[in-house]
Amino acid sequence: MLQNSLKKGLLVGFKTTWTLGKVIFPVTLIVAVLQYTPVLPWVIKMISPLMKLLGLSGDAAIPLVLGNFLNLYAAIGAILTFDFSVKEVFILAVMLSFSHNLFIESGVAMKAGVKLWVVLVTRPGLALLSAVVINLVWHGGRETAQYGLIQPSAQHADGIAAIIVEAIQKAGLGILQLAMIVIPLMVVIQILKDLQWLNKFSKTMAPVTKTLGMKENTSTTMAAGLLFGLAYGAGVMIQAVKEDGVSKKDITLAFIFLMACHAVIEDTLIFAPLGIPIWPLFLIRLGVAIVLTLVVGTIWKRSGLAKRKDATYEQQNYDNTL
Repeated sequence: MLQNSLKKGLLVGFKTTWTLGKVIFPVTLIVAVLQYTPVLPWVIKMISPLMKLLGLSGDAAIPLVLGNFLNLYAAIGAILTFDFSVKEVFILAVMLSFSHNLFIESGVAMKAGVKLWVVLVTRPGLALLSAVVINLVWHGGRETAQYGLIQPSAQHADGIAAIIVEAIQKAGLGILQLAMIVIPLMVVIQILKDLQWLNKFSKTMAPVTKTLGMKENTSTTMAAGLLFGLAYGAGVMIQAVKEDGVSKKDITLAFIFLMACHAVIEDTLIFAPLGIPIWPLFLIRLGVAIVLTLVVGTIWKRSGLAKRKDATYEQQNYDNTL
């Protein structure tokens, strides 16, 4: 069984790397070449004032846009083409962890029964707020980030051929680093699936969901989202909502938690080659998810109690008039 899981995992890993590589490679290539044209500098100049409020240079707008419109891998492909500081990369990583792949993942949330405005307020809102807070609180990280196998260029390429060669090199190394993370990760996930550990993990999640103000029947949805993410775990999550009869309140709270903290293994590890501390990234996501869910759950519970009291009061007044 373990051998079959290993084979399946490797196959899925290579397929995933190929699929994601088809995004990262062209994005890295195009952005790297555009740096030597008037187009990218013009866009960066236009939005630099806004980026400064977030503690970022104008260049950072490129991975933010790509990450939100496409996915994290497209954003990482763009990051690899710029010489950002450690602080900038960390802020980008936190922002993109909260808000990425908006079109697909918003669709997943809506399919499960979550209102679109909840998604749009939560994800971009957390991204912007986190950037402002980190920029104000953290005064270090000014050194240039070291992107693993990709080192910042000492000088700019001169000539079309040199520019293309440099861009291809960056894109190729980006794919290699992606494969080094994604393939082992897919093997582990495949083994977890074959061993039915998702069901076991969902059972251990039951007390956690209860503490966060949700019923135990949301545990499968939470487990799928935490392990596989909103996009990859979409099928499992939507099916779990249908089969487990999760209430509108509980699925909303579950998705509020997952919008802040999902695919905790993959979405954290893929930032490792960018030269940033990944434990703080993980703890920020988890901490924000817990606090936000508890706050929203408490407000929801109190508003529900208030409505019930009002209804009881009105009923008593009606009975007194009879």
